[in-house]
Amino acid sequence: MTDQTEVSPPTPSGWAEPTPKVRLSHVPEGAMNLNVEGRQLSGPLQGFGPMWQKTYTVSLPEGTASPEEVVSAWKENFKDFWLPGDHFYAPLAGLNPGEVALINSRESVPGGLMKLSTGVMVVYSDETSFTLMTTQGHPFSGWVTFSAFEDEAGTKVQAQVLMRANDPMWEFGMRFLGGHKTEDRIWQHTLSSVAAHFGVQSDVATEILCVDKKLQWGRARNIWHNAGIRSGLYLTVYPFVRFRAAVRSSRRA
Repeated sequence: MTDQTEVSPPTPSGWAEPTPKVRLSHVPEGAMNLNVEGRQLSGPLQGFGPMWQKTYTVSLPEGTASPEEVVSAWKENFKDFWLPGDHFYAPLAGLNPGEVALINSRESVPGGLMKLSTGVMVVYSDETSFTLMTTQGHPFSGWVTFSAFEDEAGTKVQAQVLMRANDPMWEFGMRFLGGHKTEDRIWQHTLSSVAAHFGVQSDVATEILCVDKKLQWGRARNIWHNAGIRSGLYLTVYPFVRFRAAVRSSRRA
């Protein structure tokens, strides 16, 4: 059994076929599966806050690894390059077009106030790049493209985010609770980890550009799907549900 959505096979171009809703056929052991099943994908046009393009790059000296070698290792070890304390549950079938990954995180929540359960889909993949797109309710609506390419100094490794905060609550967190700094820290750590995998210690260059300053008030209703609120409610209620189930079970015995 593989962890995948109910979509058609990927096209020869490397793109996943469009899907109206995300479907999971397998949940990894230990993963909290909320806010993914049955949700739609959410790109930067569907978000609430200003649109940001954030680019994180690190350089590998010439002869260290080819772009293809970098991306192959990145896909294979993606969860190991993730920020410590958080969990990225990669699909069993790998980071291939149409596959879905679950994320259980505190670092993605501004201020680390709660544990968040959300997910992403691989919408594109080839030998030198792959792109993950967020599901409804994620802290941001958008996608992240991971790539490697040759330059004069060797191989450039890059993560580029195009995103808007998903709803007014996430926008407040981004602006006033350190959400943007947290986002930067996640991808700076990832890029540093990729470089370290190839034995390179190097600073991560960060470039941030506000593409559109406007708030999309018509998307304020996205808060209904807010994965932070729903994860928090679930974690609050779940112990009582388990306790009641245990009491009923003991009475039957």
